Amino acid sequence: MSDGEFLFDMPPPGPPRVEAIRPIDFPLWTRNKARLVRDYLILFVQVTHHGTYIDAFAGPQEMDLLETWAARLVLDVQQLRHFHLFEKHPASIAMLGILRAQHPGRSITVWPGDVNVLLPQMLASGAIPPKEATFCLLDQRTFECHWTTLEALARHKPAGHYKIELFYFLAQKWLDRALHAQRDAGPPTAWWGRDDWEQLRDMNRQDRVEAFVNRFRHELGYRHVHPWPIFERDGAGAPVMYYMIHASDHNDAPAFMRRAYDTAVQENTEQMNFGWRIAPRAT
Repeated sequence: MSDGEFLFDMPPPGPPRVEAIRPIDFPLWTRNKARLVRDYLILFVQVTHHGTYIDAFAGPQEMDLLETWAARLVLDVQQLRHFHLFEKHPASIAMLGILRAQHPGRSITVWPGDVNVLLPQMLASGAIPPKEATFCLLDQRTFECHWTTLEALARHKPAGHYKIELFYFLAQKWLDRALHAQRDAGPPTAWWGRDDWEQLRDMNRQDRVEAFVNRFRHELGYRHVHPWPIFERDGAGAPVMYYMIHASDHNDAPAFMRRAYDTAVQENTEQMNFGWRIAPRAT
């Protein structure tokens, strides 16, 4: 099989469709969200046998909880071939340099600076060919990811090829406060991609999530788009911290995400590798 080809021919993507997803049985705690990313990618590479991983905000979010660091966990997925890690904070850039040094045999590129500037440049450089199965994590805090960055990702692949898959984190718990406290229209305008972002202030949380889902389907053109709740902590009554919006053209993607979500909430996720090899981490 030549470089950049799928294991088997994939059907061309069609118009957006909405399918039923079984309601979640147990909530996914925010500290396990990196496991969700890792566990989904284990399934993702079983279909493609290769892949490129893009992390738009790649540094560790909590320096004292490196076991929750998505970039660190994803490097355990051996079938992924290329990694593009974006980060603008100096301390986090240094951590990414250490992480890269711990994996000398992997193709890891660290991009220091503003992802909204650098990621479109990386795509335009030809670093990701049309047939390369590609996945992008956008784990923002609030308004950091510009809509133009999503457009660049969604429109990168030519017609007849699957779009870059997206994991887009939409803040939930503090978003009402952030929207109402915003005095500078610049950040939310760039984030929403239009100057009518103030309408989001008047929406309830569910309607706001649906507004994003609809735009991912109809403006970005993704066939399958589903929001998955990420809770603050284990236990009944825990608030939703984020919705992770998963956008894909692949017909198997929703079922893979269902399996990955269920697996990520289990206590012994490390033992649940779907029969696929995960490299042990040296201590």
